[in-house]
Amino acid sequence: MASPASHSTFGPLSFGPPPASIPISRVRQRIALLISADASLREQLRETLIGLRWQVREASSGAQAWAAADGIPIEAAIVDSWLPDLDLGEFLAEFQRSFAGVDVLTVEGAVNSEGPRSPYRQELLYALRISQDGASQSEVLTDTAAWNAAPEIAEGPEPFLSPAVPSFSAVKTETVSEARPLDQRLTDQRLSDPRLAEHRTPDHRLVDHRLPDLIGNAPSMLEVSRRVRLVAPRSTPVLIEGPTGSGKELVAQALHRLSPRARKPFVAINCAAIPEALLEAELFGHTRGAFTGATHGRTGRIEAADGGTLFLDEIGEMPLALQAKLLRFVECGELQRVGENESVRVDVRIIAATHQHLAKNASEGNFRSDLYYRLAVFLIRTPSLAERGEDLSLLIQHFLDKMGRTEPVKRIDSAAVTRLLAHPWPGNVRELEHVLERASILAGEAPVITASEIEFGIIAHA
Repeated sequence: MASPASHSTFGPLSFGPPPASIPISRVRQRIALLISADASLREQLRETLIGLRWQVREASSGAQAWAAADGIPIEAAIVDSWLPDLDLGEFLAEFQRSFAGVDVLTVEGAVNSEGPRSPYRQELLYALRISQDGASQSEVLTDTAAWNAAPEIAEGPEPFLSPAVPSFSAVKTETVSEARPLDQRLTDQRLSDPRLAEHRTPDHRLVDHRLPDLIGNAPSMLEVSRRVRLVAPRSTPVLIEGPTGSGKELVAQALHRLSPRARKPFVAINCAAIPEALLEAELFGHTRGAFTGATHGRTGRIEAADGGTLFLDEIGEMPLALQAKLLRFVECGELQRVGENESVRVDVRIIAATHQHLAKNASEGNFRSDLYYRLAVFLIRTPSLAERGEDLSLLIQHFLDKMGRTEPVKRIDSAAVTRLLAHPWPGNVRELEHVLERASILAGEAPVITASEIEFGIIAHA
């Protein structure tokens, strides 16, 4: 096995033309090492890179990454913003010194300006953009079509010191979002707006915890990511509180994906969307004939989540009588199907969410306090969009890119941005997504969304 510091093992990194007698397709063995504890992120990157004719190796920790890089001539490494076993900054610094021929990128698209640049870095950035957009495999182009679809990403004239890579002495970033740049006036508007001036620079102590699918640099959002990172590897019950439309289910999904249960089911149920008479059977299952219309037995949502995660959305709407039955399950891990006397043991991790102040409801007798204390072992609060106005430009870019997967990408002008900044966003991030989707439709074939297309709520008829 070659020493990691030995550059002779990295022969395929030669940038010269291949010998004429060897087929070009066989000269360069492009191997990417994906380093992340997030199995879902690795899967998304792997699928895209394989479509671009890369060979892929994976590591879920820094130690695994070190062993993998020591044994194969990798061309590039993509590193998550957090490692479960090693400090990210120390790992990057030492990895770069020991494997000097490897092009190292973070999931945010940050690169070491002093390190080597793979001639195929554009493909790596494209794969990162696909993973951040959350495209499914059916939406990801493959082979030559994927490369042709990958947009050019220009080098920025000014360096940007990325807090995500603290050990890189001089870091230029080619961010994935630059693949489809938001109108520069949006950035100017955001930075000049007095309401956002105090939030221009994110807290570097929290940035390292940022999750790619929880978009935003606001301290409140970085704190959400930090808490998710801390509790995800455990089976501790989590209660997510936050206003409607603030992304509570996204947080629950992130907790599941970063947990040891990631390959098991993630089962969600909205306690407010199911009639009280049916909610018990939906949760716990039922036998044939348990009630009128029960012509056959059915497994409940809790059993369906066995080994994985059960997400109870709007838990505050659950009837008090049913809360008692849920409490027993939370305490002992056993349930009884409706119409059955036998107990069934089920192993699930419970994540609950609500837009209500559940502690207050419990103190007032509107929610069982004993159930509250068992669900709220670890609390995460998702902020309203009004509390994280500095993230507006990132969210606009994200939703425009998301819509751009199925239709031509649109830009947005400064007058439209002014309208968006002035809006109080009672519907939070979900409302922003719907406003932009409506504006895109109203803009028709025009490439730019203007202020006239920005409409909020219901339009009054004359």
